Amino acid sequence: MMDKEKALLVEYGKKLISTGLTAGTGGNISIYDLEKQLMAITPSGIDYFEMTEEDVVLLNLAGEIIEGQRKPSSEWQMHLINYQKRGNEIRAVVHAHSTFSSILATCRKDLPATNYMIAVAGGNDVRCSKYATFGTEELAEYAFEAMIDRYACFLANHGLLTCGPTLKEAFSVASEIERLAGLHVGASLLGDPVILAEADMAKVHKRFPSYGQ
Repeated sequence: MMDKEKALLVEYGKKLISTGLTAGTGGNISIYDLEKQLMAITPSGIDYFEMTEEDVVLLNLAGEIIEGQRKPSSEWQMHLINYQKRGNEIRAVVHAHSTFSSILATCRKDLPATNYMIAVAGGNDVRCSKYATFGTEELAEYAFEAMIDRYACFLANHGLLTCGPTLKEAFSVASEIERLAGLHVGASLLGDPVILAEADMAKVHKRFPSYGQ
């Protein structure tokens, strides 16, 4: 069941490490099948380069394990809440412990529009959620709140969470927001980064639908 999605999670789990978005067994990724109303998610505490399709866990929208012998990621609630409430638009979630996003999250700072590409996250900023212990329903609720009308948020004193209509797009948002977080941190060392005006960002959002091929 969901063999294609399981294969994608194995592939992108390795990408989390190879692109530097996380280290060790940190972070987690999931895919949602709207028709089956099932979530496929990476298991807890398994090296991404050792993880196989058989290690992937399937859960229903009630949070019940439907298939898999492993424990799901400890952050499964943080993924599931997005499919429960935004499943018509969100089909994949990526959680990473990337360096610069985690720096901003540690300072509990939002990422403002210091670069026009922040539009990939769906708005003019990336918000930082309130703090809660990892793997809790409370953290899931705080993260969901911070990601309303967005495709990314920071988790206070923790890391980065992104989502999208496909795993490729959710992963792309994670990579881009991490890059922008690095630019913002670097620029902050030189002075006060200039934030783009709302009128300028409105033009960006208007052009974005035609961006790319």
